[in-house]
Amino acid sequence: MTANKLPANNKGSDSIAITELETPRLLTFNIFRHNPADENSQVHRQKYLIEEAPSMTLFIALNEIRATQDPSLQFDFVCRAGICGSCAMLINAKPGLACRTLTKDLPDIINLAPLPGFNLIGDLSVNTGEWMRGMSERLETWIHLQEELVDLSKIEEKMAPKLATDIYELERCIECGCCIAACGTAQMRESFIAGVGINQIARYKLDPRDKRTDADYYQVIGTENGVFGCMTLLGCEDTCPKNLPLAQQIAYMRRKMALVKD
Repeated sequence: MTANKLPANNKGSDSIAITELETPRLLTFNIFRHNPADENSQVHRQKYLIEEAPSMTLFIALNEIRATQDPSLQFDFVCRAGICGSCAMLINAKPGLACRTLTKDLPDIINLAPLPGFNLIGDLSVNTGEWMRGMSERLETWIHLQEELVDLSKIEEKMAPKLATDIYELERCIECGCCIAACGTAQMRESFIAGVGINQIARYKLDPRDKRTDADYYQVIGTENGVFGCMTLLGCEDTCPKNLPLAQQIAYMRRKMALVKD
């Protein structure tokens, strides 16, 4: 579509410069389709065509496809702001968040698939919650206090601002599953805790309120399913949408666990 231009010599005070508008791209989406709950459903890719809009994200594109072409298309979303992690998927074979990925940064042909490593719910929707809950229970990712009973009327001990900031940095994980999908070890070994698990242990290791020792942490991550199973491919850090220092935390915990004596 082309807008009319004002003459170059038009110098009126009310003149407005109008530029030519580019013809929108026609995007081709090849989307993984399968419903495990339907015994007749076959794994296949389905093609959809839509016109690109300004500032369009994959989330917007998928909603347009579902609203105008195929209401049966399954995918997850909640916050639409890169906070909940629900819309993580493989975007041209790389894990990412649909709500934070602009179509203008992608080629005309876009291939979408569910994250590997998780149970498939349907199409682009996977059960990351089941995996995260199991990991949390295995690693006991909560503060372990020395006292059995806590006096809730007492004021909590102060924490240095620098330490609080360091802990918060690791708390920013949104459990989207991108680091697991990008991890070669996690794809070969289902019980590997991946970057998200090691990051959570590193967070509690920093917390002075947690009374666990290095020997205690060794019992949960000092195996091939923990820090010693990481092959340092760094797919986790490369794909983390929150840019967490996962490689640094893996190296830190591996070094600490290597020093633990039996």
